[in-house]
Amino acid sequence: MKEPLVLRNLKLVNGEAIDIVIIDGKIAEITTAGSGRGQRIIDCSGLYVSSGWIDLHAHAFPEFEPYGDEIDEIGIKLGVTTIVDAGSCGADRIAALAASKQHARTNLFAFLNISRVGLQRIDELSNLQWIDTNKVVQAVNEHKDFIVGLKARISKSVVGETGIEPLRMALVLSNETSLPLIVHIGSGPPSIEEIIPLLEKGDVITHYLHGKENNLFNDQGNPLQVLVDAIERGVHLDVGHGTASFSFKIAEAAKQHGIGLNTISTDIYRGNRLNGPVHNMANVLSKFLHLGYSLEEVISAVTTNAANWLGKPELGRIQVGDVANLTLFAIKNDPITLVDSEGDKRVADRSIEAKGVVANGVFIEC
Repeated sequence: MKEPLVLRNLKLVNGEAIDIVIIDGKIAEITTAGSGRGQRIIDCSGLYVSSGWIDLHAHAFPEFEPYGDEIDEIGIKLGVTTIVDAGSCGADRIAALAASKQHARTNLFAFLNISRVGLQRIDELSNLQWIDTNKVVQAVNEHKDFIVGLKARISKSVVGETGIEPLRMALVLSNETSLPLIVHIGSGPPSIEEIIPLLEKGDVITHYLHGKENNLFNDQGNPLQVLVDAIERGVHLDVGHGTASFSFKIAEAAKQHGIGLNTISTDIYRGNRLNGPVHNMANVLSKFLHLGYSLEEVISAVTTNAANWLGKPELGRIQVGDVANLTLFAIKNDPITLVDSEGDKRVADRSIEAKGVVANGVFIEC
């Protein structure tokens, strides 16, 4: 048995002060602040703790440019203990992505791009011959514990002249594999009115707060009826901030109309990590804190909500007996300028900053 690790004087998002004792990589005890016992004690005074942050939309296949990065560079080093690669790889390269997680400390899952070439090209659905249905099914069967859904990027620059047909093919594959879809939306055609009605309960709209034409809100800032209907039938909304897919104005409209947060994700890769506007998960979370969502709502969007969508509730809780996956973070009360994907700026008086993680029982400072 390894010596106990005690994380002392942490706060939950509800303000409760606790110690967490970790033994052999698992949470052994959650106790009153100051009462945890063990040889190795880390004083976490002033820090919050949540279950480990989950990024439902990231790009972790470094060989593909421009949309790629190293797993741990966008994972544990940024306070994220679990990332889901959002369709970087199709059937041609998914085995390589699955193998890469063996060399990372960040938990990794993936959406399989329905195009076998994946993001080796940025117009991967412009040729229907690249959607090899047999290879999709084979890849899903070979990587059942790794692939959590299918990815289809349905915007003009990706589908070209094929229009809505790739999405129709994706729906057939979704039914055949019993996996949900995550659908990237952006500039049309296809129009948003064509895309959204095809999505079913459990499917994911990513980039739902983008500010380009063909978005989910009208000129007056009201949600389109297709969005209202999708929410009512249980379609999941995911932020997918990215370089070009998050608008403060659209997000403010969504908040005004009471559209709650499902999951906050980054759509991070090397370029927008180093050069912005994403930078890291904490920066994206800070934008939603500034928009007026509570700390509990913001953190739930990268913990319990994401874990429940994945069907892995243990990743979204802090519970004795579970493998320890935790994120430690601070709330800074200093002015900070936050920038969206359109260059629009907001000055916030509070921000979130990741300070460390426990990834599968191992403590790592950020």
